[in-house]
Amino acid sequence: MQITAPRPTAPPDTILFSVVAVLVSLGLVMIFSASSATAWAVHHDTAFYLKRQLIWLVVALVPAYFAYRCDYRKLRPLAPAALGLAFVLLVAVLIPHLGLTSGGARRWLGAGPVSFQPSEFAKLALVLYLSAALSSKGDRVRSLTYGIFPLFAITFMLAGLVFVEPDVGTASLLVFAAVVMIFVAGARLPHLFLVMLATMPALAIAILSSPYKRARILAFINPWKDPQDTGFHIVQSLLALGSGGLFGVGLGASRQKFFYLPEQYTDFIYSILGEELGLLGALLVVVLFVILAYRAIRIALRAPDRFGFFLAVGCTSVIVIQAFINIGVVTSSWPVTGVPLPFLSFGGSSLVVNLVAVALLINIGRRPAPA
Repeated sequence: MQITAPRPTAPPDTILFSVVAVLVSLGLVMIFSASSATAWAVHHDTAFYLKRQLIWLVVALVPAYFAYRCDYRKLRPLAPAALGLAFVLLVAVLIPHLGLTSGGARRWLGAGPVSFQPSEFAKLALVLYLSAALSSKGDRVRSLTYGIFPLFAITFMLAGLVFVEPDVGTASLLVFAAVVMIFVAGARLPHLFLVMLATMPALAIAILSSPYKRARILAFINPWKDPQDTGFHIVQSLLALGSGGLFGVGLGASRQKFFYLPEQYTDFIYSILGEELGLLGALLVVVLFVILAYRAIRIALRAPDRFGFFLAVGCTSVIVIQAFINIGVVTSSWPVTGVPLPFLSFGGSSLVVNLVAVALLINIGRRPAPA
C-alpha cells in the first residue's frame, strides 16, 4: 500500500501582505490627521477616530486569521447560506427603527456605538456565491438563458436592496465585480452588453427620478456651477488636491480638514492625503493598489481549482474597483458615490471585509496545485 504524503503549502505572498500592511498603516496615520479637528470639536479627543479604527483593526484580524488558515474549498457549500444571510440583513436595514440612519441613508445595523454595514458583508457573500456557481457552470456560462441570466438576476436583486438605502456606490460595485467575474468565466461579450443595455433604462429612471441622485450627476458634469451646494464636495476636494502640489503641505498641516471638506476622514480621505503628502504621496497609493492587483491576479492564475480562481478574482475586484472608484470621485473623474477608500478610510465594516478578502487571497496562493 502506497501512502502519499500531503503536499506542503507554499509560503504566503509576502509582497501582497506588505502592500496591505503599508496601506493599513498609512490609513491609520491619515485617519488621525484628517479626523483630528472633527474629533476634538465633537468628542474633545483628537485621537477619537484613530482609537476606534485601531479597535476595528484588532477585531478584523480575528476573521482574517481564520480566512487565512481555513481550507477555502470548505467555504463553497456555505455560499447559498451566506447569500441568504446577506439578503436578510439588507432587508433588515430598510425596516424603520431597525436600520440605523445617518446622513439621510439607512445603511447600518447595530446599537449605540457598535454598528456595521450589511452591504459590506454582501460584497463577500456575492463573491462567494458567484465563485461557487461559476465553478459549477463550466461552458454553460456562454448561454444567456441558463448561464449568465440567473447570476445577474441574483446580483441585481442584491444590488437593488443596496441601491434603495441609498448606496449607489456599493450597489454599482456589486455589479462591476459580478461583470468581471462572469466575463473571466468565459461569458460572451454580446450577452454582457445585452444585459447592461437592458438595465440602463431602469437605472436612468431610478437616478433621474431622485432629485438627490440627479443633483450628484449634474455636479459631476459641472461642479463649479453650484460650488456652495451640489458641487461643494468636489470643489473642496479639488482645492485640497491642488493645494498639495508635488510634495504636499506637510503631514498634519491640512487646511481643508478644518470643516471645509465634508467626510474628510472617510470618503474623501484621499483628498487630505493629496493635500498633505502631495502628488507623490497620492501616486504612491495608486502604485500600491496596482501592485496589490498584480499580485492578486497572479494568485488567481495559479489557483489550484476553478473555485479558488473565481474567489481570487472576486476578492480582487471588490477591493481594486472600489479603490479606483473612490479615487475617481475625489479627482472628479467619477460621480460622487460615497464609497470609502479600502484600508485607508475610517470605517470598521469596510476594514473587516477587505482584510478578510486579502486573507482569502493569500490563502488561495498558499494552496498547492493539483498533481
